[in-house]
Order: sequence, then C-alpha cells, then structure tokens
Amino acid sequence: MLEKNKNLYADLSLLLVALIWGSGFVATKHALNTITPYYMMTFRFTIAFLLMSMVFYKRLKACTFQDLKAGAIIGLFLFVAFAAQTVGLQYTTAGKQAFLTGTNVVIVPFLFWMVKQTRPDKYNLTAAFLCFCGIGLLTLSESLTINLGDFLTLICAFFFACHIVSIGYFAEHHDPIVLTIIQLGVSAVLSFAASLFLETAPQNLPVDAILSVLYLGVFSTLLAFMIQNVAQKYTTPTHAAIILSLESVFGSILSTILLKELFTMKMFWGCVIIFIAILTAETKWAFLRPKKMKENI
Repeated sequence: MLEKNKNLYADLSLLLVALIWGSGFVATKHALNTITPYYMMTFRFTIAFLLMSMVFYKRLKACTFQDLKAGAIIGLFLFVAFAAQTVGLQYTTAGKQAFLTGTNVVIVPFLFWMVKQTRPDKYNLTAAFLCFCGIGLLTLSESLTINLGDFLTLICAFFFACHIVSIGYFAEHHDPIVLTIIQLGVSAVLSFAASLFLETAPQNLPVDAILSVLYLGVFSTLLAFMIQNVAQKYTTPTHAAIILSLESVFGSILSTILLKELFTMKMFWGCVIIFIAILTAETKWAFLRPKKMKENI
C-alpha cells in the first residue's frame, strides 16, 4: 500500500510539473521578445541554481564526485535540449515545435531499453504512440516540412528524452536534490558561455520581461526540476514521459485563456487521445478485465 501511495504521489507531482511547464510557454514567449535565447537560459538557470544552493547548502556540501559526475551528465543533456529548442523556435512555428518536441515520448522507452535492458511492454508502446498522435492533433497547424528549426527541434526532443532517462538512471543512487542543483549549475555555466560567444548582452529589460524570467527561473526551472528529480525515484522514465507530455495540453489550454488563441475541435480530440494514452500507461486497462486475469498480469 505504501509503495502504491508513493507511485500515486509521484504521478501527481509529475502532473504538476507538466502544468508548470505548460504555463512556461506564455512566459517564454514574453521573454524572447526582448531577451536573446542563451541569455534567457542563463538567467533562468542561474536564478534556480542560486536559490536551490542557498536553501539546500548543507546537502550540497555533502555531495561526492559521483554526484558531480551524474549531475553534470544530466545538466549537459538539459542544456543541449533547451538550447536546441529555444534557438530552433526562431526558425519554425510554435505549434510545429510542440509536436516535434513531443516525440521524446516515443524515444524514451527505446533509450531506457538500451540503458537498463528493460523492454517496454505493449501498453507503454501503445501509450507512447497514442500520445504522439494526440500531440500532433493538439499542436500541428500546417504541413510538416524539415527546415533548420524543425531539425533543431528534433535534436531537442532526443536530448529531452536523454534527460528523462538519465534522471531515472541516476536518481536511484543519488540525492535528487543534489542532482537538481548540479544540473542547473552546469546548464547555467554552459548557457553563459554560449551567450558570451554568440549573443550581445541585453541593455534594458522591461518589467514584464523581468517577471517572465523570474517565473521561468523559480517555477519552470527550480520548482519543476526539483519535483521531477524526486518523483522519478518512484516511477519509470517511460511512465514519467507520458505524464510530462501533458505539458502540451496545459500549454494549449493556458494559451487559449491567456493569449486568446482559438481552441479547435482538432485540439479537443488531441486532448482526448492523450488522456487515453495516460489511462493506458497508468492502468493497462486492468479494470476492464476479470479478476483472475488481473492476478496473472
């Protein structure tokens, strides 16, 4: 019973992360109007790193070389994923990028299979496929053609999948809080290095841009990744990827409410398909089978 409760809390926590990330689409759109991609990443990761370091400095003091190594690997995946996504958004549409980024749901089970030799079952594979289709209906608004932005977004999807799998791999044997702090620090340093070489420092930032960056740093980065790292100790990377894919659902709903974007019937069916995918991964449809069949699963 205790283990089931932990799994439930982990799923609810990851659902909260998906909601926070969905709201981050609005904040990112505001921030990118006045801040270049790598400087925006530098600000959000630095804010999150400093705040977490101050709150959990005692746990950070106890970190080992193995913690640093694991956190650095996770942080590298995180940086490359965000860099590819943020820069790629300049060359493609937001709807198309959301669809392409969602392909990490399909990539995760196969990466996890390579790392842990744990073959995904038919329910996980079916759920991943349904989720992929649902995200397409929810976000795709034009024909899919490969340009620079699309190519960078596919790279982003692959590295987000690597990020999810690496957290699942390392969180079993390391303090998730320490891992979160280290990965944020690594991402902040890499973002700052990239901004120095590739961008011009912003001069004057309007209040709404500062508020957007603070939201991204505190909620979409610090809080979301801390919750994700802790929650993934009690669930599988494939399961986490399915739940986190609800980011697209929340992003579309919040965009409709806050940005007054049209919520079409196609988007509604996308939400329905994603819900079916979540149900498939969560229950494996056991409630539809006789009791004896449930016991044999």
